[in-house]
Amino acid sequence: MKVTVVGAGNVGATCADVLAYREIANEVVVIDIKEGIAEGKALDIWQKAPINLYDTRTIGTTGDYSKTAGSEVVVITSGLPRKPGMSRDDLIGTNAGIVKSVTENIIQHSPDAIIIVVSNPLDVMTYQAHLSSGKSRNQVIGMAGILDTARYRAFLAEALDVSPKDIQAVLMGGHGDTMVPLPRYTTVAGIPVTELIGAEALNAIVERTKVGGGELVKLMGTSAWYAPGAAAAQMVEAIVRDQKRVFPVCIKLEGEYGIDNCYLGVPVILGKNGVEKVIELQLNADEMKLMKTSEGHVREVMKVLENLG
Repeated sequence: MKVTVVGAGNVGATCADVLAYREIANEVVVIDIKEGIAEGKALDIWQKAPINLYDTRTIGTTGDYSKTAGSEVVVITSGLPRKPGMSRDDLIGTNAGIVKSVTENIIQHSPDAIIIVVSNPLDVMTYQAHLSSGKSRNQVIGMAGILDTARYRAFLAEALDVSPKDIQAVLMGGHGDTMVPLPRYTTVAGIPVTELIGAEALNAIVERTKVGGGELVKLMGTSAWYAPGAAAAQMVEAIVRDQKRVFPVCIKLEGEYGIDNCYLGVPVILGKNGVEKVIELQLNADEMKLMKTSEGHVREVMKVLENLG
């Protein structure tokens, strides 16, 4: 069982570390274009194995995609990170070219791999990977919803002074300011969150979640990595172990929610075939309006990508 992580930056290295620590695959290959970076981080993770007691072998390589051959799942994290003052959309020109090249190399050596995209702007980079791979929509998906719901749940746990383990939530739409948190589907140990927190406080948490990534960029001067890396690893685990987990992921919609040919986050069942099923919730009018707003924004950025050719 082999998993490849493309990009040995903060997110990619964190993802590889979680995959190894949790023994999700026998072998994790980390590949990067910077000489020695992937090799060094993979070696560092491997040298931690006797301490944390895991057997997963981590291997690093500079640009040699032949070492990724036969991967069952590939996580694409490569691309420029956000800097202060940048939106995710500002990254599109550069990162689209990177994702295109990476996807083509991956498909050459692992034609059956399921691809998870983490590069920003997430929704449109998933579109780019889908175009470049020629694979079915259930095998090219984006990581966003797990990260966004994690932030939402973490903020709720802090506000309610409860364990984040007991909070379940659904979040949909694009990865960014137009994401669609759904308090109606948020529970704490089965209790509707609206019974535990006031509307004003809950709305403040929702708004903080929408700009959660930007908050971290302002604090650190670059994008987050611990939570995104762990979120991508959780998706890999669900696929490799055929867990049939229900997660929000970015996927090409084909009529669901009245939306066609647009890449948005929706709840799905994730298993060995990638997306086993898209779950279509019965959204109310206000929720559907937010989804349409998010769709409109993603389509605008998709158009930018199409104009780039």
